[in-house]
Amino acid sequence: MKMSEVLNVEEIFASKVFTLGKMKERLPKNVYKEVKKVMDQGGELSLAAADVVAKAMKDWAVEHGATHYTHWFQPLTGITAEKHDSFVTHPDEEGKMIMEFSGKELIKGEPDASSFPSGGLRATFEARGYTAWDITSPAFLKEDATGVILCIPTAFCSYTGEALDKKTPLLRSMEAVSEQALRIVRLFGNTEATKVVASVGPEQEYFLVDREKYLQREDLIFAGRTLFGAPAPKGQELEDHYFGTIRERIGAYMKDLNVELWKLGVTAKTQHNEVAPAQHELAPIYETANIAVDHNQLVMETMKKVAGRHGLTCLLHEKPFAGVNGSGKHNNWSLGTDNGVNLLDPGDTPNENVQFLLVLACIIKAVDTHADLLRQSASDVGNDHRLGANEAPPAIISMFLGEQLEDVVKQLVETGEAAHSIQGGKLLTGVSTLPDLDKDATDRNRTSPFAFTGNKFEFRMVGSSDSIASPNTVLNAIVAEAFCEAADVLEKADNFDAAVHDLIKEYLTKHQRIIFNGDGYSDEWVAEAERRGLPNIKSMVEASSTLTTDKAIKLFEKFGIFTEVELKSREEILYETYAKMINIEALTMLDMAKKQILPAVIKYTKSLADTVLAVKEAGADASVQTDLLNAVSVKLAEAKKALLELEKVEEQAGTIADQKEQAFFYKDQVRTAMDALRAPVDELEMMVDKKVWPIPTYGDLIFEV
Repeated sequence: MKMSEVLNVEEIFASKVFTLGKMKERLPKNVYKEVKKVMDQGGELSLAAADVVAKAMKDWAVEHGATHYTHWFQPLTGITAEKHDSFVTHPDEEGKMIMEFSGKELIKGEPDASSFPSGGLRATFEARGYTAWDITSPAFLKEDATGVILCIPTAFCSYTGEALDKKTPLLRSMEAVSEQALRIVRLFGNTEATKVVASVGPEQEYFLVDREKYLQREDLIFAGRTLFGAPAPKGQELEDHYFGTIRERIGAYMKDLNVELWKLGVTAKTQHNEVAPAQHELAPIYETANIAVDHNQLVMETMKKVAGRHGLTCLLHEKPFAGVNGSGKHNNWSLGTDNGVNLLDPGDTPNENVQFLLVLACIIKAVDTHADLLRQSASDVGNDHRLGANEAPPAIISMFLGEQLEDVVKQLVETGEAAHSIQGGKLLTGVSTLPDLDKDATDRNRTSPFAFTGNKFEFRMVGSSDSIASPNTVLNAIVAEAFCEAADVLEKADNFDAAVHDLIKEYLTKHQRIIFNGDGYSDEWVAEAERRGLPNIKSMVEASSTLTTDKAIKLFEKFGIFTEVELKSREEILYETYAKMINIEALTMLDMAKKQILPAVIKYTKSLADTVLAVKEAGADASVQTDLLNAVSVKLAEAKKALLELEKVEEQAGTIADQKEQAFFYKDQVRTAMDALRAPVDELEMMVDKKVWPIPTYGDLIFEV
């Protein structure tokens, strides 16, 4: 698109989505009403209505060039899956091809379930799995080299009913939190609301690098991150990239990305440079949780696809480069009734907003009670490199409320009453031509993993490459439990006002240890958190077992979100995934070191040795060349020794049969050996002639974009 061309966003927005508006246009009134009722109230669509919807959906898709459809689902790989089927059927008597799509095909699919991670839920010979249409998430069109494909968002379950995906538990959790939150709002006189909706807005961070340089880095290709690499002379220390002017090449990419996302109905709202060089961020507007999850998957897929058009590669790994900030995905979560009440809006005087204070107290209780589960929900292999560094929240779960709410909580805990709340006031700019600004009642805390930010909570631990389904499933579940327990007490109370007052004080007093408004990066906080008894789960492997504690099983089974069998399978998958990912990284390091780096260094030492001899023969001082040769040779020997040790422990890891034991071995032994190999190699990079070094450096990758 040329600069002079005007982009009509309103016209292209959701042009590739079978929206409710398109349904209303194309469906008979009675069928549309039935669809809308199922979307709003649940239930099953009749097969007759499904046939009508399927035909309308197919006709719309074909008009846009579609030849195939797919049930688009989210298996436990963390990415999406799709199997394409064409609309064509047997030709008629005259040999004319007929395009058909039935309600049965719309509602249910049968992909092979044996080759997806199942944690023992499905044996290799047990292949049948089912995909079920998620009617609340609209169908959309994807266009690539395969053509135009109608994508139908679905859940994915085994033949015996267990969830094999991330969407099914999410939908279950959304129903659970809605049901329990409704009990709370009913207690406060809201009889109009029929459901409470969990809304999510995930901010997505990412890196962009030149594709030609990317293809020269085996580690980026196989592992998604650099396994070797010395720091560039300049990093992010000048803080000049954050919100800086967007470069032309990146701007063109962002423009294309926005257009593609808008066509898919994704409300891409904000774009900017992030802290690290070559790092950027995109943020959408809030949506219903399951749609936000679907859209975030589309955002990640589209980011990668569009990057290729611009000669770029999009890196979504949490820590693609050592020494500069990694990438996260801030998961902004809130709850609202379908008649427009945000349960997390404190109002102007939160100390007087009893419903908000009860909701807040329940969430504080939920996060404190299940801090371990919340930590686990943000665990993935890449995030282990990020959490706890001065770029992301620590691995310790805590809540930031801000001065205003912290003061209200303190009053309630100490006296049982909150007589006042801190107000924002005015920010005086001191410049006559600038307006004085209304100031918020509290500042923000970027070091907090779970921060209240005005009318929502921002869960900042989630990794950039991870699905947001798991964090939101856990959030919905733990808050549903807290609401349920509160409603059980209050619904039986003879004096509601006194009971709710006492319950709020009880919850805040018992669970105030989770509230921390200070510097989450400080060593003092680690010690203080330990004193408070807060869990400090430092790795994905250590977090995995939190899924199968008695507490977790009781929580998830109570609301029908997971069975014990499903939880155990997911724990097993996490161990297996961790071991496989570290195994790939270790093998990649060995391959690069053996075939690229050590041969290049050996060649360089020969060149140095030849230079030393030549200088000496000429009768000149060769001490500088000799010192460099000796230094390089020492580091080369260190690298060779570390390589042999990594080979040894990598071989040992393969002999361990127990998956949990193997995962811990990879964490404690293999990763340690990997670090030991990286150290001398990175030092060698600083010594060896750049023309000889066989792979692009950090400077090449993050500054030459």
